[in-house]
Amino acid sequence: MTIIVGYVNTPAGHAALDTGIREAQKSDSDIVVVNASHPRRDSHRLAEAEVRSVREQLSRAGVKGEVLTPGNELDPAEQILDTAAEVGADLIVLGTRKRTPVGKFLLGSTIQKVILDAESPVLCVKAAH
Repeated sequence: MTIIVGYVNTPAGHAALDTGIREAQKSDSDIVVVNASHPRRDSHRLAEAEVRSVREQLSRAGVKGEVLTPGNELDPAEQILDTAAEVGADLIVLGTRKRTPVGKFLLGSTIQKVILDAESPVLCVKAAH
């Protein structure tokens, strides 16, 4: 079994990673962490130290996995969906956060696109407040 975790270095991203790790431990699954970022805004692209930190977190949890930072022109949802299709993902885990209707309209909704277009189940989690 393979679990995809859509990850950015935010509270919602940390919640997704923590949940993905717990799910992987329960089902003895591998994890593929996808650090998807918008091609025109690299604000969520992980630095090498952050990638190492995520790898160490997986290792400490005893979970086999890898961290991908796609550098292509696809939007974040497509990066997650393409990776899920490539590895035959059994589950996709995403972190959510509240957005205004205007924010959704202007920036789109990665989560909505993944939920609607994914071939596998999608688990959305909120960060603790």
